[in-house]
Amino acid sequence: MARKMIKYSLMIPGPTPIPTRVLSAMNHDMIGHRGPLFSAVMKEVMELLRWAYDTKNEIFIYPSSGTGGMEVAVVNTLSPGDKVIVLNIGNFGSRFVKICKAYGVDVNDVKFERGKPADPAVLEAELKKGPVKAVLFQQNETSTGVLNDVETLAKTVRKNQLDALVIVDAVSGMMAAPLKTDEWDLDVVVSGSQKAFMVPPGVSAVSISARAWKAHASSKCPKHYWDWALMKEEAPKGHTYTTPPESLIFGMREGLRMLKEEGKENVFARHKFNRDLCRTAAKALGLKLLADDAHASPAVTAISPPAGIDGEEVRKLMREDFNVEVAPGQGELKSKIFRIGHLGYVDSLDIIGAFAALEVLFKRLGAKTDFGAGVKAAMEML
Repeated sequence: MARKMIKYSLMIPGPTPIPTRVLSAMNHDMIGHRGPLFSAVMKEVMELLRWAYDTKNEIFIYPSSGTGGMEVAVVNTLSPGDKVIVLNIGNFGSRFVKICKAYGVDVNDVKFERGKPADPAVLEAELKKGPVKAVLFQQNETSTGVLNDVETLAKTVRKNQLDALVIVDAVSGMMAAPLKTDEWDLDVVVSGSQKAFMVPPGVSAVSISARAWKAHASSKCPKHYWDWALMKEEAPKGHTYTTPPESLIFGMREGLRMLKEEGKENVFARHKFNRDLCRTAAKALGLKLLADDAHASPAVTAISPPAGIDGEEVRKLMREDFNVEVAPGQGELKSKIFRIGHLGYVDSLDIIGAFAALEVLFKRLGAKTDFGAGVKAAMEML
């Protein structure tokens, strides 16, 4: 029988749990968003974002979800009829396809098996078929728990078509895994506040290379709210074109400060350990993982439930019986998997607690798993 519990455990790949420091920072009086006080906050946030992105490029901040950031990247660089390649490894690859098609862009939708990363050899073969304006892909595919090799994919583009744009959705990958915007010659990189930055949803950030600015000059996609030109006038003053979400910006500043205090390599190591802990527990239970070890996401793990158990039933009962929220399968993976998020403000004991709940649930449902094996394997890692 389900029991009511006070504590709610959020184990999804965004929005992620919020540290007290960030919540406290957001509990701030509203101030004039065109005045010097807020300008100083915004300028600090943009410098901290450049640190996170490993870039000297301009970065603009938009009041939007990650999808808004993806649309920003498309409308500012492309024109109707432009030929692009989308490396589609999951639901958010498909979202890039939808956004491009909505603006009349000619999309080569290169799909890969779900649970697999984009193959640079396949990309190279597609690039050799003729010139394209851009190649778009995810750093981390949230729907499948797969991490793309961004550096190799970008090198493949440069090797075959030097001037093609490399546009990367790093919404769930930024600060969970290394990404070097300038060193890897990435043109547009998108991130979102609600992932490893440990801030509520509502802010996207976009970095823009010189090559991307050149593309913007000839872009014919309709835009106003998203237009970089309007943001460029305001950014040097520490302003945004539209009214910024002040509370979220205060939170962004604190979340980024926390990450910088921890140190980039430590942040990456923490996410990698949480990934390995989650995968170790799942394997010990005999559960099938969608992604292989070589390309496993440090942000989220996609897991197939035991035979005869529906993924949506797992989500429902985890929520109702244990107050633990895990994420669903999306698109063609709906009901076939569930996902455990382990990015941002998540620690090892959160993951072990989620697996304890899973093991009890599977036992109740009569699954043939070695009861206690997942938690034991995870504890041994610690």
